[in-house]
Amino acid sequence: MHEREFRAFVEIAETGRMDVAARKLGYSQPAVTYQVKRLEESLGFKLFTRHPSGARLTANGRMILPSVRAVLLLIDSIRETHALPSGECDDQEIPKAKPLPVVGRYSA
Repeated sequence: MHEREFRAFVEIAETGRMDVAARKLGYSQPAVTYQVKRLEESLGFKLFTRHPSGARLTANGRMILPSVRAVLLLIDSIRETHALPSGECDDQEIPKAKPLPVVGRYSA
C-alpha cells in the first residue's frame, strides 16, 4: 500500500468520480483507476462500485475511509512538523507528535 493509492481512494470517496479525483490529484484517470485497483488487490476487497454516473463506496470502503484519512493525517503531520528545512539531523530533544483523532473499530 502506498500513499498515492490512499490519496486517490480518499479523493474518489469525496468527489464520487474518478475523473474529477484524477484532475484534482494531477493524474490521468487511468492512473487513478490503477491506483485504486492496486489498493483493492492489497486489501483483498472492493472499495467502490462503479456506475456510469461515478463511483460509490462499498461497505468495506466506508469502513476503512476514517482509517485511511488518519494515515494521511499522520503522513502530512510528519512532513510538516518533523522535517528540518535542511534535511539535517537535529541534536535537540525530539518534539512530541500531535495527537491523532481516534478511529473506532467497525464491524461489517
